[in-house]
Amino acid sequence: MVCVGNAFDVTTPQDLDERFRAAVGALTPGTAGLPEGMTSELARAVFDAQLTSRHLDLAARWLRSFGEGFYTIGSSGHESNAVVAAALRHTDPAFLHYRSGAFYAARVGQAGLADPVAETARDVLRGVVASTSEPIAGGRHKVFGNAAHHVVPTTSTIASHLPRAVGAAFAIERLRKVNGNGGGSEAPWPADAVVVCSFGDASVNHATATAALNTAGWIDHTGMRLPLLLVCEDNGIGISVKSPAGWVASTLRARPGLRYFAAEGDDPAAAYATAASAVEHVRRSRKPAVLHLSTVRFMGHAGADAEVAYRPAADLERDLTRDPVVATARLLVSCGLATPEELLARYDEVGWQVRKVAEEVLGEPKLTTPAEVVATLAPRRPVRVARTVADLSVSSLTEREAAFGGRLPEDAGPFTLAQTINAALADGLLANPKMAVFGEDVALKGGVYGVTKGLRERFGATRVFDTLLDETSILGLGLGSGLAGMLPVPEIQYLAYLHNAEDQLRGEAATMQFFSGGAYRNPMVVRVAGLAYQEGFGGHFHNDNSVAVLRDIPGLVVAVPARADDAAPLLRTCLASAAVDGSVCVFLEPIALYHTRDLYEEGDNEWLAPYLGPASWSEAHVPIGRARVYNVGSAEDLTIITFGNGVRMSLRVAARLVEEGIGARVVDLRWLAPLPVADVIRESSATGRVLVVDETRRSGGVGEGVLAALVDAGYVGSVSRIASVDSFVPLGPAAREVLVAEDAITQGARALLAR
Repeated sequence: MVCVGNAFDVTTPQDLDERFRAAVGALTPGTAGLPEGMTSELARAVFDAQLTSRHLDLAARWLRSFGEGFYTIGSSGHESNAVVAAALRHTDPAFLHYRSGAFYAARVGQAGLADPVAETARDVLRGVVASTSEPIAGGRHKVFGNAAHHVVPTTSTIASHLPRAVGAAFAIERLRKVNGNGGGSEAPWPADAVVVCSFGDASVNHATATAALNTAGWIDHTGMRLPLLLVCEDNGIGISVKSPAGWVASTLRARPGLRYFAAEGDDPAAAYATAASAVEHVRRSRKPAVLHLSTVRFMGHAGADAEVAYRPAADLERDLTRDPVVATARLLVSCGLATPEELLARYDEVGWQVRKVAEEVLGEPKLTTPAEVVATLAPRRPVRVARTVADLSVSSLTEREAAFGGRLPEDAGPFTLAQTINAALADGLLANPKMAVFGEDVALKGGVYGVTKGLRERFGATRVFDTLLDETSILGLGLGSGLAGMLPVPEIQYLAYLHNAEDQLRGEAATMQFFSGGAYRNPMVVRVAGLAYQEGFGGHFHNDNSVAVLRDIPGLVVAVPARADDAAPLLRTCLASAAVDGSVCVFLEPIALYHTRDLYEEGDNEWLAPYLGPASWSEAHVPIGRARVYNVGSAEDLTIITFGNGVRMSLRVAARLVEEGIGARVVDLRWLAPLPVADVIRESSATGRVLVVDETRRSGGVGEGVLAALVDAGYVGSVSRIASVDSFVPLGPAAREVLVAEDAITQGARALLAR
């Protein structure tokens, strides 16, 4: 029952239990047949999944009542999503909303296990109590996920998993062209799989959801295939804010390229028929669709949510009449498949099973050390990465000559930074048929700066292609295609354009292995053109010097090649690390150095370098987190620690200091995450005087990390820092007023030496 007119205007676990018993007990047996397409076995399986989900919510509240449960966002009222699972195959990858508990229970039931109720309960409740035995996140978060059931874990961030789902569906079709309709032995899902992704009604308003829906329609509009079923579980309210009547339906119907289906959650037979039609449409046509599933929400948003503050009792009463579990019970009773007494007995039996499991998982171990917590974050196997790079050196000479049009890059140079990256990408595409390069303007145009020029002509439009202009969707395509078995290399055209899509790296990419125990990976190398010092072009939006947002992401690898002879080894390491360890790497390319040729004086060509052939790749390999040191003069007086544009400026300054009898060693960090701390400490201790040259901003810049590393290591020498001003980069000559300059480096070095 629902108490009206006082502070208890809320659907409590006891209310829900009593209401269910009363409603089912009042059902009248009948002899009507099941609707066409629904079998008695399917109807019973759906009911069992719904009961399991309902009792899991009750168990989570019970565990929370004495401090042993840590997650109470439930699925009560959403149990109609079980019919969606029933319409799909067990091997269809699923990205689930946090209220899709009955879907998960139904998916476990499709696996043919002896006791699906207990298996589901054990999976979910281990997550609720943060047990290390939980099958996907291992106590790091409560998620719906299990690789054995093809359920990919998703975070709680609103709609953030939708771009990834689009990417996974996109990749399934791309891989069909590589592996054939059989799917290939390395593909995680069948070639005819349908990707399903569920989300809430309030999520349709989120920019990330808008990006995903738009991209799905865009892909379909361009004639490409996208086997994606989006399921909007619409309970009419986002935490406490109502969705305006008709808004969700109007929004979803208006999306071009998406076939719209709608179903009422309190009519299980019709909902199943609609879901089956939607799935059949997507599987047959390989075109995207959205299923708008009308649901209700019981027991508030989560355990601490007092609905009385924003929901009138009449709303709660109305929703209780639409209980999807009662609706399925009504179907079973009206069709003569069970009596009310039998269903209540089954309700109690499932409840007893779930409570028994809840009591069993209470004593299971929790994560107790930092090492345990981060074990799955970003595994590193440097020996295997090095071996992978070495294995690439046996590339067929005939294939390389064909790919490079008969003129191998090692026979052409010396190359600029941009030319070297181009050649290294070509070698990567040649060595790994699952690798794909994509982004804005990368294919036909060859990139704004010509870095990807000619790659589309050499490797085809399925390997090198242009995307729509949306960074969230570009990264989402990379995340999903990495899950599906590809090695994506997306490009973000400018660093300043990354920030609006950064959560796809922070909340999605970097967390995948962390929250799946390594069962799922999204290997990816994101190429980003960035940093400042472009003369006569762009201002801040094309000269962004902020990388703090990247260095703050746990497990992310950030590489910055300053010159041509480092670019190819660093890129090969990133590609190998992505393939071997599932690493998410950002390859930050200094725009101002793309076409730089000279170092000390015009025409010296000392910033160019030959491209090394495969025979030299192993010897030139650069492990993640290893710096490069340039000894200038005696190299005994001063250590300059820098990266990117700072390397060239610092080398020029060091050459001038030699004329004053000062010997310096210039340390190119090369890796901004993880920082090469051991190299920094060693080279700093060698001279006892450290000048940090940081082209990023003084606040939140890379230099702060270097200084912190020195302090943590107990460094006792002298140290000073030259950094850019805390400002956006302005247009034209004014940029020189806020960016690090050679004169400032020279003055900083002299001041440090004078101490």
